[in-house]
Amino acid sequence: MTTALSALLEHLDLEPLEENLYRGQSQDLGWGRVYGGQILGQALSAASMTVPEDRPVHSLHAYFLLAGDVSRPVVYQVDRIRDGRSFTTRRVSAIQNGRAILTAAASFQVEEEAFDHQDEMPEVPAPDDVEDDRERYARYGDRVPSFVRDFVAAPGPFETRTVDPIDDPMHPSPAPARSMYWFRANGTLPERQHLHRNLLAYASDSNFLVTALKPHGVTWINPAIMVASLDHAMWFHRPFRLDEWLLYVIDAPSAYGARGLARGKIFSRDGRLVVSTAQEGLLRRRDRP
Repeated sequence: MTTALSALLEHLDLEPLEENLYRGQSQDLGWGRVYGGQILGQALSAASMTVPEDRPVHSLHAYFLLAGDVSRPVVYQVDRIRDGRSFTTRRVSAIQNGRAILTAAASFQVEEEAFDHQDEMPEVPAPDDVEDDRERYARYGDRVPSFVRDFVAAPGPFETRTVDPIDDPMHPSPAPARSMYWFRANGTLPERQHLHRNLLAYASDSNFLVTALKPHGVTWINPAIMVASLDHAMWFHRPFRLDEWLLYVIDAPSAYGARGLARGKIFSRDGRLVVSTAQEGLLRRRDRP
């Protein structure tokens, strides 16, 4: 397990303050604000700490309200909305400086067997046949800002391998609003399904909304572009392991009114659809009139 993955697990292991009240530390990834996936993962972790292990989360819906301060911890308040025979519902507020920066609702369900069908996974090269993203960014050299080079220089908590990378990180050619990449945790994880789902909530916000920029020939690396998550939804369909390769298939059907919409499907390497995602976010030029 890499140092970065070990540190991430510590950040998702929240400190109980009182019944239904938890505290998580913030990570500074060099972006000047808390990464949205951190708040998602910690919020789901807080909710999961009030639910039995045999009831995994099946859906998560969150709204990002304010940018998080990387210099301060985040307090998570959990409301136990319902404990039913099959379903458990929780509402979570992430709080900094007395104000909510995220609100989320999560639903958990006992395992049941019933109807079973799914979309097929697209045919893509196996992860062993795709270049590691860290190696690819290293080849760009001075064509990317220093904070990007520093971010990818050290092994992170996840390995990622983009199937259809852009041709130039600063001035890409316009391309269809689609992207696909393999990813997995950078080390072996415990068996607990709650942990794997909390970690996937963290990872699911990465390289997601930016797919909506591809038709316009810009990327989030460009300092003139502002990208911020507004809301995020996840549906967990089937069990999975995050320390095994998963394929994230993303499309962005719309960008309008300074907002973009992205949709995702996450498949296991053997083709099972394990999670679906959706996110709307802010896409804006900083130099707009």
